[in-house]
Amino acid sequence: MMQQEHRESVCNILAIETSCDETSVAIVQNGKTVLSNLVSSQIETHKAFGGVVPEVASRKHVETISLIIEQAMEEAGMELDNISAIAVTEGPGLVGALLVGIMAAKSLAFALDKPLIGTHHIAGHIYANNLTADMQYPALALVVSGGHTELVLLEREGQFRLIGSTRDDAVGEAYDKVARALGFPYPGGPYVDNLAMEANDAVELPRVWLEPGSYDFSLSGLKSAVLNVVNQKKMRGEEPMTAEIARGFQEAVVEVLVEKAIRAVKAYNVRQLLLCGGVAVNKGLRRELTARCQREQIELLIPPFEYCTDNAAMIGAAAYLKWKNNEFSDLRIKGDPSLSLEQWSVGQPVSES
Repeated sequence: MMQQEHRESVCNILAIETSCDETSVAIVQNGKTVLSNLVSSQIETHKAFGGVVPEVASRKHVETISLIIEQAMEEAGMELDNISAIAVTEGPGLVGALLVGIMAAKSLAFALDKPLIGTHHIAGHIYANNLTADMQYPALALVVSGGHTELVLLEREGQFRLIGSTRDDAVGEAYDKVARALGFPYPGGPYVDNLAMEANDAVELPRVWLEPGSYDFSLSGLKSAVLNVVNQKKMRGEEPMTAEIARGFQEAVVEVLVEKAIRAVKAYNVRQLLLCGGVAVNKGLRRELTARCQREQIELLIPPFEYCTDNAAMIGAAAYLKWKNNEFSDLRIKGDPSLSLEQWSVGQPVSES
């Protein structure tokens, strides 16, 4: 990562996000003001396959990236000369999808002679909260998405410490697998959430707490418990009680997420709890976490729906941390599916690519 001085009082970051199945470009000013944020979703394309097909996702990114960049610039009413830096998701994500965005970002940075900022996808989800509120430190982030379920401690701005993570399935993965077992199409999470909110009763399912004091999560056992209930009903020729199963599953997931997050808030004496990631749109989780934080008098930040799912505005918000610290990437960066959030923290020693 290169370090170089900048003197601009206004920073306009052109941010690119292509980590999975959304092609997104945004213009973000000073890490807070979203001038444009365009997202092209591939959900309809992947629905036929029951999940994201990496090669198809990459091809779709190639088809749309140039057009989305042009539209984002037009919507922001900005010329390329006014761009201060180019930010792009460096990882984690699907390597082929990441490379499409990275090549576009490197080409722009080289052609415009602008700084390049490789950005961590989860840092983006966390700092999506900063787009509509003022984050205060120390803070704790509960990250819930298709590929990640984590508790991240931020002792100060741009400093990330992982204190808990999933040992198997992420929340989003578990929701999609349960939805498939209940007969719903991809992506199944919203179907399970909606059905759970409508159900009057719940099938009792296990809560997985792991070792005393652990902030880690495990969802594979809960997923298996749901499959056992479904299969037993089918073997007896009974209706699967879909709504009750959905509610039981959601309650089991939400209870563990909320309890561990609240316990960590108290243990680390943080000022704010941040909910972030694609599963942050889940109504059951938002409702229960909000109610619990109100009872415990904990300040909770949740981004608006449009900043929860993958988008480039969140990448621009996180990249601004690097801009302020004069930490820029060079043109040798490449997609890194296992990029470490802790090592991406602002102020880390400059590493050789």
